[in-house]
Amino acid sequence: MSTQASGPQDYERAIHSGSGADAVAEFEYRKSAVQRFQHALHVTPSLVPLIVLLVSIMAFGVLVGSNFFSAFALTLILKQVAVTGIVGAAESLVILTAGIELSVGAIMVISTVIMGKFIFDYGMSPPLAIALAFVIAGLIGFFNGALVARAKLPPFIVTLGMWQIVLAANYLYSGNETIGSDQITATAPLLNLFGLQVQIGGAVFTLGAITMVALVLILAYVLRHTAWGRHVYAVGDDPDAAELSGVKVKQVLISVYVVAGLICALGGWVLIGRVGAISPNSGQFENINAITATVIGGISLFGGRGSILGMMFGALIVGVFTLGLNMYGTDPQWTYLLIGSLIILAVAVDQWIRKVAA
Repeated sequence: MSTQASGPQDYERAIHSGSGADAVAEFEYRKSAVQRFQHALHVTPSLVPLIVLLVSIMAFGVLVGSNFFSAFALTLILKQVAVTGIVGAAESLVILTAGIELSVGAIMVISTVIMGKFIFDYGMSPPLAIALAFVIAGLIGFFNGALVARAKLPPFIVTLGMWQIVLAANYLYSGNETIGSDQITATAPLLNLFGLQVQIGGAVFTLGAITMVALVLILAYVLRHTAWGRHVYAVGDDPDAAELSGVKVKQVLISVYVVAGLICALGGWVLIGRVGAISPNSGQFENINAITATVIGGISLFGGRGSILGMMFGALIVGVFTLGLNMYGTDPQWTYLLIGSLIILAVAVDQWIRKVAA
């Protein structure tokens, strides 16, 4: 017996019964649950680190006990990752352009040294010294950006070299001297601004932690809702196509490195409030923490994809693991082992997500 439609009536019945060509096509393009989940992660890159963050909090809550869920413990995590989150924001901007910034930690530290030297050695007013530290950090970023955008040098090489140069300049200029908290409190309390605390119930927030959250939210809006932000993504995704569509790729790249430098200076100011002193040895390897937070946060190392909110979630994940394992009483080396595993897993997940069609 033939199953083919032999006339208009048979064809009409085939369509209504779902056996027509359109129905077959619809069935063929229907996505599986895994494909829909993959697409959701592609559209919302910050979803993966958010899920990992929530699962981590729940897991350590079970292992450690209810103390881990206390307002004090959770806000302590936020306070501890404030500097990493701010410097991570600078790192995220560069990585979104398919670059890398290895000198962020050194720029942050030399900003603190400049603030201290200008105030305590040259007698400069704190506001002016802070402003000049921001200017110098921005100039370092401009130099990085110019070498990458105009000289066409690889970002890895440029920023690796700058990291060494600024790190050496930091020690030579500071004389490896530390400015203590008593001296800062007596002469320039403005430097400790971001160490001030705001208590809401059992939660204790520092202005540094609040600044980190505000900065991330502002940058998230700028990246998604302004022309400059869209150009940053476009340059990271395909610089040649971006240039053909009218984007001034070189200017965008230079501006990204300048903004990153300015953010690092802010991170330095927050660092002073966090530790209460100025030391050339404090936070010099913050670049590693920033890259870790960025990668775990789902920002693609290949550029053009990711959310700066995800970076903040990545920083919080590191904070949760650090505090949770410390409260559980394990060897601190387990923190590095688990964080290292998360970095590799995050890159693998990014590769998997990139396979989906946008």
